[in-house]
Amino acid sequence: MKILLLGKNGQVGWELQRALAPLGDLVACDFDTPAPLTADFSHPESLAALVAAVQPDVIVNAAAHTAVDKAESEPDLAQALNATAPAVLACEAAARGAWLVHYSTDYVFDGSGHSPRSEDAPTGPLSVYGRTKLAGEQAIATSGCKHLILRTSWVYAARGGNFAKTMLKLAAERDALNVIADQWGAPTSAELLADVTAHALRQAMARPELAGLYHCVAGGETTWHAYAQLVIEHARAAGVPIKVAADAVRPIPTTAYPTPATRPLNSRLDTSRLQTAFGLHLPDWQPGVVRMLTEHLQR
Repeated sequence: MKILLLGKNGQVGWELQRALAPLGDLVACDFDTPAPLTADFSHPESLAALVAAVQPDVIVNAAAHTAVDKAESEPDLAQALNATAPAVLACEAAARGAWLVHYSTDYVFDGSGHSPRSEDAPTGPLSVYGRTKLAGEQAIATSGCKHLILRTSWVYAARGGNFAKTMLKLAAERDALNVIADQWGAPTSAELLADVTAHALRQAMARPELAGLYHCVAGGETTWHAYAQLVIEHARAAGVPIKVAADAVRPIPTTAYPTPATRPLNSRLDTSRLQTAFGLHLPDWQPGVVRMLTEHLQR
């Protein structure tokens, strides 16, 4: 089996290089990969030639425009990366009988309410990012290709920057921190996403009826404020110099920190469909965060 991985150097793509390797012959590409294996999502039409050159049995698309605020000022680029490019890949997959694995986001919802949303819940994106990601989902679903779409949220990885590392840096420099406390979700590691992808893909290829849309996030729920508290106190207990006092990490509402793109307040996703279909268990979010912190602090 030949697997074409796109976006290999992103947070999820990096972990997918590891998780997908045992499944077959892996060809991993990104925008800076030398020709003819360049994956230039800003020119989606070029992706058809890449697929033709590789002749994959599976296409795994981990590339996207994920700069949520920046997307508001460059909607055409966001549309190309998040909607048009997946549509091209879906068309190529359908023509070749290949599988397409794609990642989407809780930003396709409006963030209202307090309950986890199912895959069939009404969508209502609040931002350019959310609208373009939803358009990408819809293009894949209507293409007729065999596909797995995994919606996720609050993704982090040990490699590169993330919220936890930002909090540690600020906590070492400042006397007080203000952190949003009315957005709810589950921090989900790229490592977990990649491992679930490999398990689900292997089963879906043996049972094509499993194709479709699934939610994939870690278990439990938290706010950015509580997430920051866990990160800072774990680092303090590990002997990291922390300037901010525990009671100086202050909760604030989203309205106190305006951004170009509107964030959903409720990013909770119901993962029961995925867990039942594939016989998988999605662990609570805390152990993954602690594992990432331990790895980061030991460097």
